[in-house]
Amino acid sequence: MNTMMEEVLHYVWKHKILPLKDLKTTDGKPVEVLNPGILNHDSGPDFIGAKVKIDGLLWAGNVEIHLRTSDWFRHKHDDNPAYDSIILHVASQVDAKLNYPSGEAVPQVEIDVPNYILSNYEKLIKADIFPPCKDILASIPKIKIHNWLSALQVERLEMRTIQIMERRERLDKSWEDTLFVTIARSFGFGKNGDAFEIWANNIPMNAIGKHRDDLFQIKAFFFGQAGMLDGKGLSCIGEAEYNRLCKEYSYLKTKFSLTPIDRSLWHYLRLRPQNFPHIRILQLAHLYYDDSFAFSNVMNAKNKDDFYKLFDTKSGNFNLSKSSRESLLINCVAPMLFAYGTYRNEESLRERAIDLLETLPPEDNRIVRNWTEAGIIAEHSADSQALIHLSKEYCEKRECLRCRFGHEYICNNPGWLREE
Repeated sequence: MNTMMEEVLHYVWKHKILPLKDLKTTDGKPVEVLNPGILNHDSGPDFIGAKVKIDGLLWAGNVEIHLRTSDWFRHKHDDNPAYDSIILHVASQVDAKLNYPSGEAVPQVEIDVPNYILSNYEKLIKADIFPPCKDILASIPKIKIHNWLSALQVERLEMRTIQIMERRERLDKSWEDTLFVTIARSFGFGKNGDAFEIWANNIPMNAIGKHRDDLFQIKAFFFGQAGMLDGKGLSCIGEAEYNRLCKEYSYLKTKFSLTPIDRSLWHYLRLRPQNFPHIRILQLAHLYYDDSFAFSNVMNAKNKDDFYKLFDTKSGNFNLSKSSRESLLINCVAPMLFAYGTYRNEESLRERAIDLLETLPPEDNRIVRNWTEAGIIAEHSADSQALIHLSKEYCEKRECLRCRFGHEYICNNPGWLREE
């Protein structure tokens, strides 16, 4: 409860939801909050870069916030030099004095959380509907909805950039290998994503690169490392070819000291046949053989047709469906463009990633349908990605204090009486 109350107090300070009466320090000096500062997510004071006037004198620096001043000592801030120069201490209850190392008193101001703020916030975090703020979404201006979705689109791509860069570090900083693992994960289409990433990380790229002009050996590498050449057969390959692949993989396994992953990692339950892992691996083998999905091709693609052609194979029998291509463009190509643009500091690549998402239709899944029922309609895949991110990173975690929809609910809902 105390943690929640302190988070709400942070929220009140951040958004300057201050009492209408004049704000004063505990020793009676007038206080004017010019800039509450930026919430600090690292160690140290809660808000950095704040600007306040105390008794007419401008102060710029950091602000610390607690429910009670005595928490300062409980958190051992008195022994931490990072707190020696704060310009203001804010608390709901000032129950102790604070002093700088010089002995001079630290200015303190007492601020209460308005009852309507706390009441609305509690309603949000306890709501059993999705989204929790559903009742007020219709009253939010479209421009505010658009702006929030745009910010969420970038936030999701930035989160995926971090994942891609971490993946690249594990792969000896090879962008080509990073692309391969990223597309492989995307080929899992959700349910088998983890298994495909484990499998892709287990493919010896240097070794298989020497056999890229031999589709049969690529299949042997791919199916063998997937644990699928164990003598049990595969429905997508005839018995004679399967036996030849087993023999070839046995040779490659010895030559390159290969270790296949456990076949039990693959999931088949409640999957359509076209999404079975062995079917997707066969498609990946043809894509890899044709070299259409090379890193340079992805970075050089300029328009929607170029992006769709990335998934063409010389054998049309193994081409992906339109919906599968769109899913891969959303979950692999756009994030890779954005990540590489971030790495190279090329805004044009980052913009191309967002432009690509805005040319693709919105995804059709449970999360997007729930938002549609709530009145928020995705116009394209950039919007649907934003709504997925909003659901997973905000709604499910009840991060309503960081959400702009939550802010509208907490602060601007006319259905509840506010006290002055």
